Amino acid sequence: MTTQATPTHVGYALARAEGRLGDDLRAVRIVWQRELLRFVRNRLRIVTSLVQPVLFLFVLGTGLSGIVVSSGHFDFRTFMFPGVIAMTILFTSIFSAISIVWDREFGFLREMLVAPVRRWSLVLGKCLGGATVATIQGAIMLALAGAVGVPYRPTLLIVMLGEMALTAFALTAFGVLVASRIAQVESFQMVTQFLVLPMFFLSGAVFPTGDLPTWLKVLTRFDPLSYAVDPLRRAVFAVVRVPAPLARVLGSGITWDGYRLPALAEVGLVALAGIVLLALAIAQFSRAD
Repeated sequence: MTTQATPTHVGYALARAEGRLGDDLRAVRIVWQRELLRFVRNRLRIVTSLVQPVLFLFVLGTGLSGIVVSSGHFDFRTFMFPGVIAMTILFTSIFSAISIVWDREFGFLREMLVAPVRRWSLVLGKCLGGATVATIQGAIMLALAGAVGVPYRPTLLIVMLGEMALTAFALTAFGVLVASRIAQVESFQMVTQFLVLPMFFLSGAVFPTGDLPTWLKVLTRFDPLSYAVDPLRRAVFAVVRVPAPLARVLGSGITWDGYRLPALAEVGLVALAGIVLLALAIAQFSRAD
């Protein structure tokens, strides 16, 4: 029904809550559902948010293939594919939090905050909704795998979807944390651009990080997105044929003092980051007026 996504309906539904755990979980569902309905009804957003990743993959990736890859048996776009998926999730997750700023400007956020539910339920619902939307966007890009030489193997797709969902949740929590203290949409856009672009370019999404200068390599190790891109790339490289010389360069991964982190450790760090960012976002909203 079309009334499910309106502020009046959501505010009324939250106002019926009485402070019990069941009411908190119901609030999580309502906020999550609101995010999905806003996404589904905005078809232009679905299309436009895919333009930049497609350009990076098929235009930039094709242009760099003749420069970076000296072997004709490997498509550089295969290397870029996990990074482009991470870029899709990054931009969708971060900018999904902009609705918080919109709700604050139009007064709807105050209506939600005064509802008799714990504020963690509102934050969790927002993070789950944004993460679901970002994962859907990433899955649409994942459908292009065959065009860049990545096979449609069920195990690969399942692993990548799981890693994408975890990354989307952590990044959405980061976006919600940033948006929790910003009052204007313009300010949010400037702050996120200042943070998002360095995160993307330092993550190794479009170039290998193994042979970078020391100062730049250190920055990549502090970039949380690096620990999301590398497991995605490992999953792809496990099922595609990469010439040995290129595998050493393009698949160097993330190392700490010469020790290459296992993929499970990288996924664990992303999960830990998501939990910490969620806790910080809840703390910010708990102090919100």
